[in-house]
Amino acid sequence: MDRILITGGPGTGKTSLVNELKNNGYNCSNEIVREITLDKRKEGYNQYFLSNPLDFSTKLFNKRYNQYNKQFVTKNIIYDRGPIDVLAYLEFKSIKIPNDLTTKSNTIKYKYSFILNPWREIYINDNIRYETFEECKKIHSCLIKKYNECGIKLITIPEGSVHERYKFVKSYID
Repeated sequence: MDRILITGGPGTGKTSLVNELKNNGYNCSNEIVREITLDKRKEGYNQYFLSNPLDFSTKLFNKRYNQYNKQFVTKNIIYDRGPIDVLAYLEFKSIKIPNDLTTKSNTIKYKYSFILNPWREIYINDNIRYETFEECKKIHSCLIKKYNECGIKLITIPEGSVHERYKFVKSYID
């Protein structure tokens, strides 16, 4: 089974691209950050990451790590973000990264790892995404740094329509 990653800062078009891949028959994981955020809202936390970034991040990392380690019976699995993204967000917030998260991150490997650049024309805030576009650019830099530290080469997906981005990814994985 080949593991394939789609990553990038907030609002770069990851979920739209993953949905296009799903619509074309690819096996894709679900992004779980919104699930955790919405669950915590039911407990009274508007933005749990901002209230308790380390606890939120540890929960998110472990869910993504378990998702990464799950065995699938398909040729490949495409992930909408990965555990290493959590390290980038902690660095962005200047929070010390727990050693166990770094250790686990160094065991992660993907056949292909794609990154979407910040793109002002498509960037929007919503009820979950609170970061500004300037913060998105900083998170992007942190993502590149953390993936490089883990020895994972990132392939930049060029700007374009969702279908153009889909064709770019498809050219690698088929």
